[in-house]
Amino acid sequence: MASPPSFVKDAADSAAFRTALREEKLAARRALDAAAHAAHSARIEAHLRAWLGTRPPACLAFCAPFRNEFDARPLVAELIAQGWQAAMPVVIAVDAPMIFRVWTPDATMTTDRYGLPIPAGGAEVTPDIVLLPLVAFDAAGFRLGYGGGYFDRTLAALIPRPLAIGVGFELARADSIRPQPHDLPLDLLVTEAGATIPAR
Repeated sequence: MASPPSFVKDAADSAAFRTALREEKLAARRALDAAAHAAHSARIEAHLRAWLGTRPPACLAFCAPFRNEFDARPLVAELIAQGWQAAMPVVIAVDAPMIFRVWTPDATMTTDRYGLPIPAGGAEVTPDIVLLPLVAFDAAGFRLGYGGGYFDRTLAALIPRPLAIGVGFELARADSIRPQPHDLPLDLLVTEAGATIPAR
């Protein structure tokens, strides 16, 4: 794959670049065959298990898998059995921070306005750690999601801010996502290649 063009400060140019990068990375993830997806996912799960295993039980937020993303549910179920609490983000209004509802493996689920699986009910909690899906990401820890800006708004609104861990496949890596002023860098990146602290 050719390297992304060098950074251009023009907002329209950056928006077009990010749209094209998002489409490219989503297509690459859709094209990942089942065997490769399973192998990469097993390595991601092992890296997350090793990293989270060094920490005391806390409240961990994560997303249900969408569009061939890594599925964290089996690992999260393990953590719940070890005393962790789990939650999923829920969009309550456009252009507003999300809330987090408690999730368990037997939780009743529904879908939100975007077709994402979410708990149908349950207590609202504040997570200590959030696993964020990566459509694209760069070594500086900036991520590109689906374009709604919900995670950036949510992380900015939470005090103290939860530890933000980007989780995805190496195929999502880019030289730069051309971060904008609203983009918040992640604290950790986890792919099948390992867990790394972003370069600042």
